[in-house]
Amino acid sequence: MILINYFARYREQLDLGGEKLPLTTGLKTIEDVRRLLMARGEVWHDVLGERNLMCALNQQLCQPDQAIEDFDEIAFFPPVTGG
Repeated sequence: MILINYFARYREQLDLGGEKLPLTTGLKTIEDVRRLLMARGEVWHDVLGERNLMCALNQQLCQPDQAIEDFDEIAFFPPVTGG
């Protein structure tokens, strides 16, 4: 089982703060998870298909090709700016 969290406007657009998914043999990287979620429909594809999407694994920023394991926590969020 993996925990997926959505932050900022992604949370608002998807109307979902987080969810749990079973870790299947086809899910080896964060990119695999992202593609699975994008297949849910247009809103999912629009949100998670953004080129500048950021992701974290177990609260550490990472790249989409990061390998995942059972009980990992994945977060998707838009880029943030400081001021």
